Formats: sequence, structure tokens, C-alpha cells
Amino acid sequence: MGLGVRALAENVPAMPTYRQDAQTLDAEVLHWIDAWHRHGTPMHDGDFNDVALRIFAHQLAYNEPYARYAASLGFGLTSLPASYHEIPAVPSAAFKEATLTTFDPAAAALAFETSGTTQGIGGRHFMESRHLYDASLLASFDRFMLGDRLKLRYLNLVPNPADRPQSSLGYMMGRVSAERGNEPTGWYLRGDDLFFDAFVAALQDAIAAREPVCIAATAFALVHVIEAMAGRDLRLELPPGSRIMETGGFKGRARVVERAELYASISERFALPVEAIVAEYSMTELSSQYYDAPAMRPLPTRVKLAPPWLRARVVGPDGATLPEGTVGALVHVDLANRSSCLAIATEDLGVAHDGGFILIGREHGAALRGCSLDAEELLRA
Repeated sequence: MGLGVRALAENVPAMPTYRQDAQTLDAEVLHWIDAWHRHGTPMHDGDFNDVALRIFAHQLAYNEPYARYAASLGFGLTSLPASYHEIPAVPSAAFKEATLTTFDPAAAALAFETSGTTQGIGGRHFMESRHLYDASLLASFDRFMLGDRLKLRYLNLVPNPADRPQSSLGYMMGRVSAERGNEPTGWYLRGDDLFFDAFVAALQDAIAAREPVCIAATAFALVHVIEAMAGRDLRLELPPGSRIMETGGFKGRARVVERAELYASISERFALPVEAIVAEYSMTELSSQYYDAPAMRPLPTRVKLAPPWLRARVVGPDGATLPEGTVGALVHVDLANRSSCLAIATEDLGVAHDGGFILIGREHGAALRGCSLDAEELLRA
């Protein structure tokens, strides 16, 4: 009998180690990223659900703070949800309170800090590997910003990674500029200081060389650029194929009109079609980004679109997914967040629309959540 038990035990497959499990999941997410990047292969709901639930189980096993939070909501390795819609989302503010990783953060390949703080405490997002983050950002940028595969000169009005290595936006544009750009790349923002004269000189150099440019800029920086140009009565006709990626900075519905006015001013000052201005939406706690419809295409609506491994849920006060056309808080499920938390709850409000969502702004209370509004009405607000 002892021999029989021993033989049986020898035939039982060993449980995978953390490293094996992490590598298997990373390889699967990278497969989906590569398939979409190269061939536009979609990721159907069933496939997304399967990978998301396995990543959630992995995080329950190895991310102790997240596992405790999930347990308080009734979820554990023996009580997994049936759908990614039920995966408990960690509030983005939790990154200020706890180290949310599946690994020792001392070994992190990337560590980004949130720009906002609560009582002087910033949040940090640690990532075990650069591979998922880099693959995700380049695939999305190529599809949404470089669909025409044009080689551009990058003039960046975002944090320079040499000065602020903890900025996810700076890291993103550093990678894009290095991998996709024509030299010379320029950085013209340091803190709130805009190096306007150097920026204009670089634009004039690109115009003289007939090299199309990509200006990656915060909304804050763009406002100051347009104001400075207006003060000098300056207009610059950017080379054909040029485009602008606006990275956020407006909150609340009232700001939507201001964004439209800003885009109109940009279009006029740079002789640039409005469809060449694309808004990117992301956050430090995610590894992937949303964009408007791809650059250089007409934009009937400013709907945020995601790559297939990133899903947005619009939820009500009870955390349940709301139907299209209903305003709620945004929850993001990002498979590229394998080594932290894949489901993140935000204070941003949105409404599901046409395969993506319309960003409304920051939540100021529960009154708006769950109330039904017409999406087209929101676009006109």
C-alpha cells in the first residue's frame, strides 16, 4: 500500500511556483497584446474573462493587502467570482495606503508615483517587469496615434524622465520617443516651468525641415502655449502629418466646453485639423492607456477607446455595472496590471457609449451616480 501511495503521489503534478505562475500569465497577456498590435486581433469577452479571473486568483494568492480587502467582500481562492465584472476593485487611493504588489517591491523594475497627494502622502505603483508596461504602451500608441506609421519628431511638454523618473507619463513618452521618433527629441516642461522659446525654436526647425511633429502635452501646458502664442500674435503652420496628444488636466462637465475651445485654438494657432488632436486618458495605477478615436480620423464624438486587454466598467453605488447611457463611477480592469491589482476604482465619472466611454469628470458626491442621462446630451453639455 505504501508503494501504491508513493506511486500515486509521484503522478500528482506539482503546484506551480510563484515564478512559473507569473511567467505563464505574463506570456498570455503579452500574446494578446502582440496579436492586437500586429494583426488587430480582438479579445472576446470569454477570453478576457478567463485571463482576468486567473490573474485575480494569482493576486489573491500573492498580494496580501489585496487578498484581505477581497476577503472582506466575500472573495477568496475558494470563492472566486464568475465574471470579471465581480472582481473587487481597489480604490486608487489605496496605493497611498498600502504596497499593492505580488512580489517584493525592492525588486521592482518600475516604480511610478501619483502626482496628487492625500495629506502629503503620494501613491506608488510598483511593477515587477517592464515587458508588460512597454508592450502595452507601444501597442496602443502605435494603433491610436501612429496608425499611418509616420515617423515623427517628438516635442514633449510632459515631465522629462531624466528629471522625474517616477512619472509614468514621462516614462511613456521617453519610450515612445526613443522607439518611434526622429531625432532630436525635445523636453520643454520642468515642474510648472514651460520653456516656451526653446519649444517654438524646435517647432520652427521642424517646419523648416518639413518634418512632422508629435507634441505630447498636458492640458495645463497647452493652455499656456496658446496664451503665450496669442500674446505674441504667433501662428505656426505645422508640417502635414503633425499631431498632438493631450494628456488630461480638465475635470468636471463644465471643462468639456473649455477643452473644445482649447482644441479650436490649437487648430487655429498651428494650422492643424482638430482630428489631429487626440486626448489620452490614463492614471499611474494602470499599465495601459485609453485614447480618443485614432489620430487623423474624423471624431464624431470624444469617446475613450481601450486596447482589448483593458476594460472600463461604469458602476453604480453598489458596484454593479450600469447600462449604456447611465452615468456612474469608472472602474478599470487592466490585465497588464498582473503584478499589482488588476481592478482599480476611480473618482472619475463616465458613461458607456459606442464601445468606450465618455469621460465626464471628477465625482463630487453620489448624486450623479446611477442617474440616466442621454449620451448625446452630455456631448453637447
